[in-house]
Amino acid sequence: MSAVPPPRSVLIYVGLDLVGDGLMKLPFVRALRQAYPDASIVWLAGKGRSTYSGVLAPLVDGLIDEVVDDAGVGGRWPELLRPLAGTPLDGRTFDLVIDTQRRVKTTLILKRIPHRLFISGAAGYLLSNRRPPLGHRRPTAMIRQMLDLLELASGKPAVPAVSRTTDRITNELSRTLLGDDKALYVGLVPGAGGKHKCWPLDRFIDLGNRVAGRGQSPVYLLGPAESEWVDTIRSAVPGAVLPLQDPRAGTLGASPLLTIALAARLAGAVANDSGGGHMLAAADIPLLSLFGPTPPTKFAPFVTRGTVLRAQDFGGDDMSDIPLQAVDDALELLLAASRPDPNHGCR
Repeated sequence: MSAVPPPRSVLIYVGLDLVGDGLMKLPFVRALRQAYPDASIVWLAGKGRSTYSGVLAPLVDGLIDEVVDDAGVGGRWPELLRPLAGTPLDGRTFDLVIDTQRRVKTTLILKRIPHRLFISGAAGYLLSNRRPPLGHRRPTAMIRQMLDLLELASGKPAVPAVSRTTDRITNELSRTLLGDDKALYVGLVPGAGGKHKCWPLDRFIDLGNRVAGRGQSPVYLLGPAESEWVDTIRSAVPGAVLPLQDPRAGTLGASPLLTIALAARLAGAVANDSGGGHMLAAADIPLLSLFGPTPPTKFAPFVTRGTVLRAQDFGGDDMSDIPLQAVDDALELLLAASRPDPNHGCR
């Protein structure tokens, strides 16, 4: 029996992608291109806009060939007759369609798109052409659920290889702000979307001074909401670097692309459960993630080399229950494991 040829055209369906969604889905996009290097990949946002056609577009350049925004696909029963009518995709067929949502009505509509292979986790994979083995349990993490769909389609492990991180402008600016010797810098991201998810600032300050005492520069990545911490950190941590507040960053200081480009120049980093943590993960650097009231099984950033510390490991639920020494020890172990072996290749 002849082998099934790889798909030449791939359609990925999502509802919409906000910036946070786009950051979390990035490993899937990278693994998708790795699995199908020669395919034409279309990203269809059926019920809203996708950040992949907006602020995060540089991250998927060369990975996604076409983004169709706010297409109005997947919500109305008449679409069963012509599921792509009124969109730029009307009349097109796809070798592979991957439905990343689980609303059965939407899945029934999507399955009407002409295809060779249809993959969906809706209704326990009932409508999918391929299903996981009996006893399979759906992972809690959204990104792992998406990678499972890709593995079903390709029949091989998903590999979210990072080819590059951002565009030329932010990459050059990050070099201006930090230079090229990533061994010198350790990132610290003390902010989060809610104060209840923040490890105490005074401990991030103490950690920064410990990093500086070991001969590295603590790089504090602060968003606009943390501007009130700038002077405190600068006065308490003499060796601190705050690149996003550097006048040379200009308006790009608020761009997630600059944060990602800066992350690529770090030896490793520590972050709360936050958007900043997912920006660091987009550069796939060694990352220590701190969790308290939110579950890491669902929200932990996806990185090749990462460590998670939970408040529950220390007898509580509050971020302040995570001791400074435990974070410092975990950071040192993570950085040590990530350093190249100086004896590698020596005889």
